[in-house]
Amino acid sequence: MDEGIELSLTIAQIIQRLRGSHLHSQIERQAKECLHQPDVKLESLKEDVRSFLKTSGWERKLQNAVYRELHIQLPPRHPPAPPEHLKEPLVYMRKAQASWEKRVLKSLNSMSTELGVPLAHMRPAAEQKELTNKWNEMGTDEPDLSRFRPVYAPKDFLEVLIGLRNPNHDSSEDISVRSHWGLIQVPLNVRDIPHLREAYSELNLTSGQMGIDDHALIHPDLFENEYVQIGKKVVMEEDSAAAQQYSRQGCPTGLRADLWALILNATNQPQDVMHYEQLKAGVIQHNLLVDNLIYKDVKLTASNDDYYFVFEDFLYQVLLCFSRDTAVLEHFKYNSATPPKSYIQGKVGDEECAVVYPPNGVIPFHGFSMYVAPLCFLYNEPSKLYNVFREMYIRYFFRLHSISSHPSGILSLCLQFERLLQTHLPQLFYHLRQIGVQPLRLAFKWMVRAFSGYLSTDQLLLLWDRILGYDSLEVVAVLAAAVFAFRAENLMEVTSLASAEAVLADLSTLKVMPLIQVFLFATAM
Repeated sequence: MDEGIELSLTIAQIIQRLRGSHLHSQIERQAKECLHQPDVKLESLKEDVRSFLKTSGWERKLQNAVYRELHIQLPPRHPPAPPEHLKEPLVYMRKAQASWEKRVLKSLNSMSTELGVPLAHMRPAAEQKELTNKWNEMGTDEPDLSRFRPVYAPKDFLEVLIGLRNPNHDSSEDISVRSHWGLIQVPLNVRDIPHLREAYSELNLTSGQMGIDDHALIHPDLFENEYVQIGKKVVMEEDSAAAQQYSRQGCPTGLRADLWALILNATNQPQDVMHYEQLKAGVIQHNLLVDNLIYKDVKLTASNDDYYFVFEDFLYQVLLCFSRDTAVLEHFKYNSATPPKSYIQGKVGDEECAVVYPPNGVIPFHGFSMYVAPLCFLYNEPSKLYNVFREMYIRYFFRLHSISSHPSGILSLCLQFERLLQTHLPQLFYHLRQIGVQPLRLAFKWMVRAFSGYLSTDQLLLLWDRILGYDSLEVVAVLAAAVFAFRAENLMEVTSLASAEAVLADLSTLKVMPLIQVFLFATAM
């Protein structure tokens, strides 16, 4: 497509999306009010109004909103291209995703039938009152969850990814050659170390990094003090693009919450708080079957985690509200997944009675609550925590549990991880294969959660700084390969799957940035 046409299409798309937003009406109102000011002249009306919007900070708010749209909007398409092509260009990927969705929905419906628990029902008045009273201490309530099980676990999803094949790709080579390959057998373009060095140039060995140069043994005057001052200026300027660039070298602990909210343009305006309160009212009024899955997941994961168990109540609040948020459905325009639908009781098969279930279109799986848990360290106000999590999910986390050819999709991350090991640690890869261990089976659980629950929290937040800074999950695959490189000596000694798992069981002592730096910039080519 011609570059000029592509640009004008993008501009038109952004204008259309912003036109119906709350920000648009606010700017319109401000522009009308400024007409009464004496320094606004009729002969220079356009310039004066623009100047007023700039000095009063509305121009920056608009810039941040446009920047957000550029990150989440669909790429401009050729007019005849069907909408599903924008969700996922490869037909076999779309079919695989649809087949997986059917399987997950069938599992949910089977659970509902077997347990005799409806997908949704109105709570009795007494239960509504009780939930309202204990909203901030839901962790003390222990509903009977023994009958409920997660709809699926990451390892089930991995089996689907392993079985994926491109029907147009000739894979008839000699079986002995193929047996040394990894588990992912789809031809996707992933970056190798030379290209990664180029893309992640700010992480090189000569650039200052939070997570390395703020170490206690290095005098703060050498890097930290000046870097923190720059960070404060970025926050004060309220510039999303500058915050994103800054985040590439890591965020200082005291500024991280503000910087992330700025990068994501996750505001906490009165209308955002009101939206959160409306979602909370929805939770209190209706009980959903997925609520039990959320309770169960938090109990199985975060509640047993030394870092996150204290945030149990926050996790229930955020995840229960998230399940009711229909605004999340918007991201299915660029997500290869399609929101699942169920039928109103007694109307099975009648398409007019099909409704999206759960209302946000996302069925939680085992470990889902770990996407929220680290954010609880940054935000103590539920509505702000909620808005940041929702933005993180619709930008990044959804890609970790849907089948797509996107460079940040879980399939690309798995393939990239395997390629990095095969290319730069071939002896280790071969050794593990010889003893019947596939490296991806060990690393998949880290990647599908973006390492949440595996690294210490301070290190995890440093990793997520880079995800936001580079607007990509690619660094997750790089870290997974770097962990194998770091533990390579021990892994070369193992003779069984159990001993390999033992070597990689505890990642809580690892320092993320030195590992990534050494793997990318100190690995012999």
